[in-house]
Amino acid sequence: MDRRTYLQAAATTAGAFVAGCVGRGAGNTALEKPEDQGADSEDLPYPAYGEEFPESTLPDPLRDRELSTAEFEDERVVLMTFIYTHCPDGICPALTQVLRHAQADATENEYSNDLALLATTFDPERDTADVLREYGEQQGVDYEAEGWHFLRPESEERAREVVTDTYGVEYQRIDPEELEGDHSDHDMGEYAFNHYPITYLVNRGGYVERAYAGVPEVSRVIDDLSTVVED
Repeated sequence: MDRRTYLQAAATTAGAFVAGCVGRGAGNTALEKPEDQGADSEDLPYPAYGEEFPESTLPDPLRDRELSTAEFEDERVVLMTFIYTHCPDGICPALTQVLRHAQADATENEYSNDLALLATTFDPERDTADVLREYGEQQGVDYEAEGWHFLRPESEERAREVVTDTYGVEYQRIDPEELEGDHSDHDMGEYAFNHYPITYLVNRGGYVERAYAGVPEVSRVIDDLSTVVED
């Protein structure tokens, strides 16, 4: 039973979702359990602290190749988040900026070769290679530096399989008129998404060090990242 199916059967609160059966990470982390993680990792609806990070393989359209998260094990620390470029409320640009600042810190402090930055879209219908490239340029992504990858599932079905079923990121396609607030200055097209923002920090051994819910502070991410990279 996949993450989403289990959720639909067992959730007790709106918007909840549940983690699949991934390995436990006893003594496999550089960081201590985060103080703001109230529940045990196995009780959370996504891969969390100390758990083995699920593997996935998706196209990297800007580099014209398939990319597997497994290729970074024993090689690079991973920061992975989930976005769509038509996001009207600033959340996706903010998540992208977390990765961009991490990239800048890695470049400045010469650990670019130890870091992979994965920004995965759940809107493959609109987020083509050209759109993702332009979006990255607008966000200040340095394509000449090491490690940045935009990942784009081949279809809406594949996006759901990976983003929600594998990584526990819930999102729902909605009419733009359903969004709260005034977004008249933003071209959302024919639809928008409600979505759960999350960013993963994964060590070289393939274990989750942090699952940041919401938009984390850049300074916190870089501090955590520095510890994990040096471990």
